[in-house]
Amino acid sequence: MSEARLRLPGRLVKDGKFWLAELPSLDAATQGRSRREALQMAGDLVETMADRPGFRVEVILTAKNAFEIAGDARVILALLLRRLRQARGYSLQEAARLLGQSSPTSIARYERGESFPTWSKFLTLLGGMLPGQDILLDVVQSKTAHKNII
Repeated sequence: MSEARLRLPGRLVKDGKFWLAELPSLDAATQGRSRREALQMAGDLVETMADRPGFRVEVILTAKNAFEIAGDARVILALLLRRLRQARGYSLQEAARLLGQSSPTSIARYERGESFPTWSKFLTLLGGMLPGQDILLDVVQSKTAHKNII
């Protein structure tokens, strides 16, 4: 069985001469001169943001202007938690306090991908970072049959 993979949704938007590739769950966007280039740039963006040697993502076109970024669940979860905390301006200490943790060590380990929270703990972390908001995550155990455009 392959590693657990996680998929994050994205959308493509035409903006003048360029195509924007937006990843709302990571609060990130990039652009390209074509849809294909924008999708390639989205994959490169997530790989660069994760900053993990050997980490690669798959960009999957799911509809005319929708796509998903799929990759190792540990790396994507680490990136997602770090981006959410940083977007809210929380230090590790503040995030730990907000989530009822006595020490920021466990959160730091999650963000580095050194430790993997249980799904229950992960949902608690997301709830603390995104109160009252929804986020779509799709975890798969193997590659899907989606068409890979790039």
